[in-house]
Amino acid sequence: MSTAFLEHVNVTVSDPDAMAKRLKDWFGWEIRWKGESLGGGTTYHIGNDTSYIAAYTPPHSTTPVKGESYSHHGGLNHIAVVVDDLDATEALIKAGGYTTRNHGDYEPGRRFYFDDDDGIEFEVVSYEH
Repeated sequence: MSTAFLEHVNVTVSDPDAMAKRLKDWFGWEIRWKGESLGGGTTYHIGNDTSYIAAYTPPHSTTPVKGESYSHHGGLNHIAVVVDDLDATEALIKAGGYTTRNHGDYEPGRRFYFDDDDGIEFEVVSYEH
């Protein structure tokens, strides 16, 4: 088996500081780095010692595109995060006003999905039974 691993996912968001706060609340992650990036935009790296989400915002406003990401090439389908306690994490997410859906309990683990403020779909999974 390969020793390669996924280091980060880079997503465009409306407010990287707000996303960093949500990821800290939900998953206990910290800001690893933040600063100026591509074309004068701003990026926050939020995660742990081995992986992170790069939350990028451009220097100008953008128009969100609503739709089904699975239906076109290049769409971001979801970001999956593994947690130890699925129920406790779901409670934190719901307490923030988010609606969870598509709960599944099948091998090898349990999971649910939700959309954040920018319409990014997260899958939260636990392999603890």
